[in-house]
Amino acid sequence: MCTNGINTGQFEQMMSQIDDHIALERRWVHRLAHQAGDAGFATVDDKLHAVQELLDEARALITDAKDALESDAEASSGITVELV
Repeated sequence: MCTNGINTGQFEQMMSQIDDHIALERRWVHRLAHQAGDAGFATVDDKLHAVQELLDEARALITDAKDALESDAEASSGITVELV
């Protein structure tokens, strides 16, 4: 569906692709954090786990944006649907 010049289906798909990319980076950061911890680099381990938490927050915000997309599209289209 196109709303105000935006294909909302494609838009949601692009947000999903970004989420997938962040999920991959999160897995790498998680692995690196454990490698650093196993090697005795406690500060690096802590910092990488902090990065992991930030990536989790980013993914949550993307999910929120995807959830809001449909309601925003309906609100901005000026079209309402009512049961008769």
